[in-house]
Amino acid sequence: MTTKGKTYFNWSGGKDSALTLYHAQQMGLTPDLLITSVNASFERISMHGVRRELLEQQAQLIGLPLETIDVPEGLTMPLYNDIMSRTVSGLRERGYTDTVFGDIFLEDLRAYREKQLRPYGITVHFPIWGRDTRELLTEFLDLGFKTILVCIKSEMLDRSFAGRVIDRDFIKDLPATVDPCGENGEFHTFVYDGPIFRSPVAFEVGEVVYREYDRPKDDAKPEGQMGFWFCDLVAK
Repeated sequence: MTTKGKTYFNWSGGKDSALTLYHAQQMGLTPDLLITSVNASFERISMHGVRRELLEQQAQLIGLPLETIDVPEGLTMPLYNDIMSRTVSGLRERGYTDTVFGDIFLEDLRAYREKQLRPYGITVHFPIWGRDTRELLTEFLDLGFKTILVCIKSEMLDRSFAGRVIDRDFIKDLPATVDPCGENGEFHTFVYDGPIFRSPVAFEVGEVVYREYDRPKDDAKPEGQMGFWFCDLVAK
């Protein structure tokens, strides 16, 4: 696959992102930059809650430069769109014409990404789009990737899943209501080894904590709060 210019990759640090980068490289997209949103107040990956130093270790062991988009706590959608507009404009000026996302089947999210990037002339690629998520997770394990759950939505999974390493037993233990890849936001992961890494990321499992947040207005249950279990990881 050929592109008009340079390609940047929207890196989350999780399993879908890692598998997508693997497939992008196999397809010849060859991204040369990782982009990740980081909560500037806590120095952690937005939503996933992984420490910045572990994100930086991932990038170093993958062998690609990393740039972070530092966003404030309590980020609003208008402010997010403004930050992303300035970020993408800067990337376009540097010769980036293509980008890669790890989305699988959320049609509205794909349409949003394409709509937001179209005015900048950025072509959006989704290498694992439309794939069966159970098959994707099996392929992920077969390729030798290793990942740990760092954030789980409490109404979908109980505390015991926080800090759990994904293996074939994990797939068997998932409730039928939970997507095998957590594509609906049921859980998030941190990938620490696999074919895209030069060596494993060194870390220790820390404490598990519970946090509650206001539900977004477009949530199926717009009233009240939603809870998450976070498993902290500490760089060694």
